Amino acid sequence: MSRFLFVVPPLTGHINPAAAVAAELTARGHRVAWAGAPGPVREAAGPGADVYPCASPVGLRRPPELRGAAALRFVWQEFLVPLAEAMAPDTQNAVRDFRPDVIIADQQALAGALAAERLGVRWATSATTPAEVGGAVAGLPKAEEWIRALLGRLRERYGDPGAAHDLRFSPDLVLAYTIAELASGHTPRSQLRWVGPAVPARIPAADLPLGWRDRARATVLVSLGTVNTDVGARFLAECAAAVRERAHLLQAVVADPGGFLAGTSDDTVLTLPRIPQLALLPTASAVICHAGHNTVAESLWHGVPLVVAPIRDDQPFVAGQVTAAGAAVRVRFGRADRTRLGEALDGVLGESPYRVAARRLRVSLHTAGGAGAAADHLEALAERA
Repeated sequence: MSRFLFVVPPLTGHINPAAAVAAELTARGHRVAWAGAPGPVREAAGPGADVYPCASPVGLRRPPELRGAAALRFVWQEFLVPLAEAMAPDTQNAVRDFRPDVIIADQQALAGALAAERLGVRWATSATTPAEVGGAVAGLPKAEEWIRALLGRLRERYGDPGAAHDLRFSPDLVLAYTIAELASGHTPRSQLRWVGPAVPARIPAADLPLGWRDRARATVLVSLGTVNTDVGARFLAECAAAVRERAHLLQAVVADPGGFLAGTSDDTVLTLPRIPQLALLPTASAVICHAGHNTVAESLWHGVPLVVAPIRDDQPFVAGQVTAAGAAVRVRFGRADRTRLGEALDGVLGESPYRVAARRLRVSLHTAGGAGAAADHLEALAERA
C-alpha cells in the first residue's frame, strides 16, 4: 500500500479528473488524501474524502471583457500566484502529517509542486488541460519569460531555490488527460503520459423530469462550464432559440447556473442550474460548449461531435485542436446567434463527418486508459520513491 496526496485548486474541472484517479487508487488498496478546499473536493470525491483544508484567495472576480494576453496575465497575477501563496503553508503541513509517497499536484495548484521539492517528496503533475502541455504559452516568448519569473519568486519563498525544473511539469511524471492528437505541437517530454479522460467508473443516472425525454428527437447538451456564468446570458438564449426552431428534430438540456433562462423550460428546452453531463452524454447527439477541456474530452469519450464557442483561457487552444481533428464546428462566441448556431448544429448532427471523427477519437481516448492508466503510472512512481 502506498500513500498519495492530491493537491488541487478550488476548481471543479480540475478536481473531477483527480477524483476519478483517486477512486481507482483507493479501489486498489492505497491510502489517498487531499489538500485543497474541502467543499469542492468532497463534492467530487465523496463526503468521506480525507481533506487537509487549504486557504485560498476570496472575492476574486475576473472582468468579463478580458481576453488573450490580458486574461492570461490576470489569471497568473491575480489567481494562480495568490493561490500558491495561500495554499503553501497548509499544503506543507499536510505533507508533513500525511507523509505521502507521491504528491499529485494539479498544474494550477503550484503549492503541491513547491511542497514536494522543499520536503523531498516525489511528485506528479496533473495536467487537466492540453494547453500548457501543447505549448500554447511557450509559443508566446514574452509571456513565458514573465511566468517563469513569477515561478522563480515562488520557488525562493516556498520551494527549493536550488531546483531548476519548471514547476508546471514534474521531472518524474506528467499525467495529461487527453491524447497527443488533441495537443498537436506539444513539447516532447520523456515524463509525459497521455492517459485520456479520467471518467468515473460509476455515474449516477440523470434525474430529469419524468417524461421529458422524447426518444424520437435528438438531444443536444449546452454548457459554458462553471466559470463563465457572467458572460453567458445572450449565448444561452440564442442556443435555446436555435433548438426551438428545430423542435420537430431536437431537444436540449441547458446548463444555466446564472438562472438567465429561468422559467422558460418546455418540452423542447430544459434549463437546469447544473446538468448531469456524464449521465446524459451516452445518448446525446451533439454538444454546444465553450471548449472547456473536460467537456470536450468527455463528449469525445462518448463519440459525440461538438459546436465550440471558445471564450478565453485555454479554450481557443482546445477549440483549435478539436476542430483540426474534424470533430467540431467552431463559432465565434461574441457573434454566435440562433442562425449561426443552428447552421452549426445542422452540420454536426446525423451521420456527419464530424460524428465519424468523434467516433474515431473515442477509440483513441478509450485506448489511452483513463483513470486506470493514470493509477498504473502513479503506482510505478511510488515504487521508485
